[in-house]
This record gives sequence, C-alpha cells and structure tokens, in this order.
Amino acid sequence: MKRIHGIFVGIAMVSVLAAAYTPVFAAQEQGASPVVMLAKRTARKPPVLGDTLGLSGKLGEAIAQTPTGKGKGKIDTRGEKGFAGIPGAPKINYIIAILWAVWVGWIFSTIGAFGGIMAGVGHITIFGLGDYAKSFKNTNPTLNKLLTDTIRVSNQFLVGLAAMISSINFYKQKRIILPLGIALGLGSILGAWLIPELTAGKINLKEYIGYFGLAVFVIGAFIFYETTPKGQAGKKKAKAAAEAFQKAVKEKGVESAQGVHITHFGLKHVKFTFFGTEFSFSPWLPVLGGFFIAAIASFLGIGGGFLYVPFMTSVVGLPMFLVAGTSAVTVFIGMIVSIFSYVVIKGTFVSWSFIGVELIGIFIGAMIGPRTQKYIPDIWLKRVFVVLALYVGLRYFSKGFFGVSWVPPY
Repeated sequence: MKRIHGIFVGIAMVSVLAAAYTPVFAAQEQGASPVVMLAKRTARKPPVLGDTLGLSGKLGEAIAQTPTGKGKGKIDTRGEKGFAGIPGAPKINYIIAILWAVWVGWIFSTIGAFGGIMAGVGHITIFGLGDYAKSFKNTNPTLNKLLTDTIRVSNQFLVGLAAMISSINFYKQKRIILPLGIALGLGSILGAWLIPELTAGKINLKEYIGYFGLAVFVIGAFIFYETTPKGQAGKKKAKAAAEAFQKAVKEKGVESAQGVHITHFGLKHVKFTFFGTEFSFSPWLPVLGGFFIAAIASFLGIGGGFLYVPFMTSVVGLPMFLVAGTSAVTVFIGMIVSIFSYVVIKGTFVSWSFIGVELIGIFIGAMIGPRTQKYIPDIWLKRVFVVLALYVGLRYFSKGFFGVSWVPPY
C-alpha cells in the first residue's frame, strides 16, 4: 500500500515538473534560453496600487491597476500629490497656468488659430503631462491612452471658451461671415462626434504627438506659400479689402459701417461685401470642408482653427481680418460636440480645478485679441501663423516619430 502511495506521489511530482518545464523545452527548441524562460515564468509581477485615489470612471480603474514604487511608469504612493491628486504626477503651477492661458486666448482670437495647439504645448510640455502619460507606455498602456484623451479634451475646453468670446466680440465689430461659419460648423458636427467615438482610449501619447506635429508643420508650410509674391497674386480681392479696412482703422480709429453685409443668401451661392469688395462662396463646400477639418481637429484634440484659416484664406479667398472671427464661430460649434463626445459619451477625465484656473486666463486673452488684431497688418498676421506653425510642427513631429525634439526645449 505504501509502495502504491509512493508511486502516485512520484507521478504527481513528475507531472508538476513537466508542466513547468514543457514551455521551457519548447522555447529551447526555438532558440530561447531555458534559464531566461523559466525566470520569466517564475518572476513575480510588481504589486499594483489597488486604489482609484478617488478618481471615478475609467481613469480611476486604470490608476488602480498601475504598478507602485519609484521610477518610470509607476505610482509612488509616498510622492507629493500632483495633477488630479495623483502622487508623483507633475505639480501644476496655477500662476503659470493663468499666464499661459492668456497667451492661448490672445493668439486664438488674433489669428483664428493656434489656440488648441498652444493649449497642447502647455499641457504636453510646460505642465509635463506629455512625458508623464508617456511613462506608462509599457507598465500600463491603458493609463497612457486615457491621459492622452485628457490632454486632448483639456485643450478643447480652452479653445471652446476662447472661440465663444471671440465670436461675440468680432460679431459686434461686423467681422464675421455668419453663413460661412454656420456652414463650416454644420459640417463639423459629424466629424467632431465621430472621431472621439472611434479613437477615445485607443491613441497612445507618442502617436498623438507625432501626428500633431506633422499636421501643424504641413499647414504652416502652406500658409508660408501664401505670404510669397506668387501666393499673394491670386488674392487680389482679399488684399484690396484688407487695405481698405486698415486705412479706415488708421483714419478713424474704429471700424466704419462697411463691415460684413450679406447681399445674397441661397443654397447655391452666398454673396457679401466687406469694405467695398464683394466675395461669394457655395455653402456646400464649407459643409464638406467642415466635416474633414473637424475630424482631424478632434483627433488631435485641438480647435481646428489652424485648418479653418487656410481653408478660408485659400479656398474662399478672405482677408485675415474676417478669418479669425468666422473661424471662432466654427470652432465653437465643433468644440461643443467634441467635448460632449469625450466627456459624456466616452467618460474622459477632466481636472476641473486645473481647467477652471486656465479658463480665467482664456477669458482675459480672448477679450484683448479682437481689440488689438485690427492694428496688425494682414500679411504679418499670416507670418505670425507661419512662425508658430513651423516651430511647433517641427518640435512635435520630431519628438513623436524620432523620440527627441530637433528644436529647443529638447
């Protein structure tokens, strides 16, 4: 009886050892070291936090599954609380946040673009959320993607307020082509809803940064072409209207009654005048353009002004003095839809205290922009756009696809 019992015990031990070593032998046949494979099988996984830190939704769940400890890609429970109350996360300086937001609001309300891109520069680089999200790429890819979504929607909150304030100010100054802005906005609704639905929680930080930079760089190069003599040759109407507007501002100090006046509104054509120059466009073209622009902008987590501006200056042929306000109307419509999709439908996390502080700065900057823009020549507004686009585009393109910035800060 003892012999039978011993035989069963021996068989059981052999079975256990076989189960443990079978993958090792199989790996050895494929050229892998049995010692390495056995170490991988027996290595203990690092302990996870197991606590949502009071953060609800998907982000809280991802936080709870993140390894604890010091070092990259881990949450140090003894570290100082930073963004969203996460220990070890970047600590936000609210004074810098307000000042940067003033710049974001001013630049958007001045050239009708780069509000979202400048907001992205702040969130990704200045406040360190980009590198922080990137640190979880290997330890917790889900957290990496959720923090990327947070950056995207945070950018859009800032642009949304800047767009709303700018729209009101430019409308009072009769520098908004409302039918064009609404047509672009209608097209943007589907694109602004579709992209969060398809990409939320699926884009990692490195991919986001790379495409972010590429899009900005290409558009900057295109606008640069428009500042050349060859590019200016095809914009005679826009140049004439811009010169008439600047002359009126210089002589009277305020805009005259020659602002935007709609002279014909139809499904095939819309006509309007601005300082004695007549413009026209087909409303169906901006509807289609609005869809594609909003889709790209929603993916990048920005307002889309950097795409609406070249569309209106090149395709419609408008002077920059009309572009900023009209772009603001369109961006505002798209932002409402995109923010709703990210926050309500997909449950993207938003740090309300951080966003609230930034919105104060946005309000200040967006109030200043329309009042100072009229004193800047049309060509220089485009050149400011180009300089920002080339710098920002090159920085994030190189950092996203090559891992290092080619321009400072490195």
